[in-house]
Amino acid sequence: MRIVHTSTRQLAIGIVCSTALLSGCSTTSFSKQEVGTAAGAVVGGIVGSAVTGGSTVGTVGGAAGGALIGNQIGKKLDKVK
Repeated sequence: MRIVHTSTRQLAIGIVCSTALLSGCSTTSFSKQEVGTAAGAVVGGIVGSAVTGGSTVGTVGGAAGGALIGNQIGKKLDKVK
């Protein structure tokens, strides 16, 4: 198994995107499903990029998968209320 090292640039981009996402959501009333979708896309994109060595297909695939998972988790959390 190949070990992939995340570059400082990728880490910084991930932190900036996550911070922007979370700060934007704190002042509005998004549902947990919407927040889960966006957060999942960001995290999935970062993971997909890291796993595939920065491949565009890996990044987009990871973002799509993360968005789908985050959407479903958020939907379940919205039902709990």
